[in-house]
Amino acid sequence: MDNRLKHLAGLRYFEAAARLRSYSAAAAELFISQAAVSQKIRQLEDALGCQLFVRQGREMHLTKPGETLYQQVSSGFEKIITGLNQIQSEPVEGVLCVRTPPSFASRWLMPRLWKFTMEHPYIPIRLITDCDTPNIRHSAIDVAIWQGNETVTDSELDQEILFEEPVYPFCSPELAQSMQFSQPEQLLNCWLIHFDSQTFPWSNWFQAAHVAMKKEAVQWMEVSTFDMALNAVIAGHGACLATDSLAGDFVARGLLVKPFAIGLTPGVRYSLISDPASSRAARIHAFSDWLRRELKQQAPL
Repeated sequence: MDNRLKHLAGLRYFEAAARLRSYSAAAAELFISQAAVSQKIRQLEDALGCQLFVRQGREMHLTKPGETLYQQVSSGFEKIITGLNQIQSEPVEGVLCVRTPPSFASRWLMPRLWKFTMEHPYIPIRLITDCDTPNIRHSAIDVAIWQGNETVTDSELDQEILFEEPVYPFCSPELAQSMQFSQPEQLLNCWLIHFDSQTFPWSNWFQAAHVAMKKEAVQWMEVSTFDMALNAVIAGHGACLATDSLAGDFVARGLLVKPFAIGLTPGVRYSLISDPASSRAARIHAFSDWLRRELKQQAPL
């Protein structure tokens, strides 16, 4: 056995720091102090006789030897985890950690999740909301619903497209009645509700509607979440962009209307991402199967 394997603990700290580009972030993930991470990596560098990191601003960047080592260590750890999962598969009962965008969680998943609980009462769901690219292999996340058109870079993960739908403008019935909408350019005379998301850009929608928009001449209200945007619009404060799955129940209840059936395409795509080698594969399968059936039915909220 190679004597250098006595540095496995240091290699674990090294892998986390290299992946996160931060000693402090690695320490938080490993539940140890930043000083402990720094000391272990320094010991590893001394033992190997080369520098693995250089600091650039607040980030730690890998040297060429560090990059070579990281690629092999990362691959090795993933193989170890796969092997452990294969001999330690967890039963279907137990916690399942699901990551989803905040808007999808609040507007689509949460109103329906009680159905999954009724069907699988012994699989409690831990729900995490985040818009970043899901990091399934190096986090507590078991399965992710991802909003985006990209393909995950990790070829070992499964990515299944759930559905894709256009983006439309929505407003309150009172605003639609007062404006007497007939042409899409009339929306330029309304307050346009904008929130921090590249998926719902007003400029792209107006371009699809063949309407010239000068952003400096438009009345804007910026909010931080999609729920805040919908609440503002329901109250009569202008219009916002959304999809039928996220706003359709408000239309059915008479709280919102779609003034123009001009959809921005490609619109919003949702994918289901999971690790087929996960020890919780049975649990993931149960949730994924329920999710597909629920989407197929598209039952009213």
